[in-house]
Amino acid sequence: MIDSTLLPPVELRTERLLLRPWLPADREPFAALNADPEVMEHFPATLSREQSDAFAAASDEAITRQGWGRWALERLDTGEFIGFTGLNQPTFEADFMPATEIAWRLNRASWGHGYASEAAAAALGFAFDRLGLAEVVSFTATVNTRSSAVMRRLGMVHDPGGDFDHPVLPPGHRLRRHVLYRLAASDWRRASR
Repeated sequence: MIDSTLLPPVELRTERLLLRPWLPADREPFAALNADPEVMEHFPATLSREQSDAFAAASDEAITRQGWGRWALERLDTGEFIGFTGLNQPTFEADFMPATEIAWRLNRASWGHGYASEAAAAALGFAFDRLGLAEVVSFTATVNTRSSAVMRRLGMVHDPGGDFDHPVLPPGHRLRRHVLYRLAASDWRRASR
């Protein structure tokens, strides 16, 4: 686990995006994103407004508490909230745990523009350069080829031996089998040169 003793809330900026703490105005577009069946295709279900608000609140609380987490994602040119990208420490049981994961979820209108890769690259730079992590992981259902493609674009490597059945999903669920991708800090630095 990371000891990031009391970093102030961090914002990250890329050429086109701002990764920032959450605002009350983010709740409505985030709820719409989480209610979209296409966005949530690779999750067990869409989220209710209450579930979506709870996710946003937990994400913002983590940023307030430790300085980083699953940041709200905003386009710099329009100021539009488009989803989240960031770092999280999952709590379920798996052979690769404990670990820090990188994750993202963007509204459908923002797909295909490279925003997930751009924001995730900034979050990885923070993970390795500021937090000093040795490794970051990412995982998704085996059928989620879009997210797996983002992981590969980020330089992450599939670890077939780490693939797992997600413990919160019941046996036989179409999304239970997950692929695991890893990125070592040394590989990130080598590729960033």
